[in-house]
Amino acid sequence: MKFKIDHKEKVSIITSAVEKLDAIQAPELKGEIVLQNKEGHKNIILDLSATRYIDSSGLSAVLVGNRMCNESNGSFVLCGLQESVNKLITISQLHKILKITPTLNEAIDLVYMDEVEREI
Repeated sequence: MKFKIDHKEKVSIITSAVEKLDAIQAPELKGEIVLQNKEGHKNIILDLSATRYIDSSGLSAVLVGNRMCNESNGSFVLCGLQESVNKLITISQLHKILKITPTLNEAIDLVYMDEVEREI
C-alpha cells in the first residue's frame, strides 16, 4: 500500500510510503485526499517522512488537499518533511500558505488547536 490512512478523533492521517511523490504516485494521493474529504473528514495530516522527492504533480496533490480542507472549514497539515522536499516547498514559496510541522505529534496538536479556535 502506497498511502496508509488512519483515523483519530477529528483528523485523518495519510502516511506516504513512497520515496518519490511524482506524476506516477500523485494521482493516487489526490484520490485518497478527495475521498477522505468527501467522507466528511475535514482535517487531514499528510505525513511525508518516507518521501525524499516531490515534483509538481506531488505539489499539486498537496495543494488540492489544502484547498479542500480550507473549503470545508478544516485544517491540512504537512509533517515529517525531508530536507529536499522542504527545500522545494520553500523555493516554491508554498511554506507561506501550507501548515507544516516537524513531527506527526505536533501536526495532531496543531489540528486540535485549530479545532478549538474554530469552536470559540
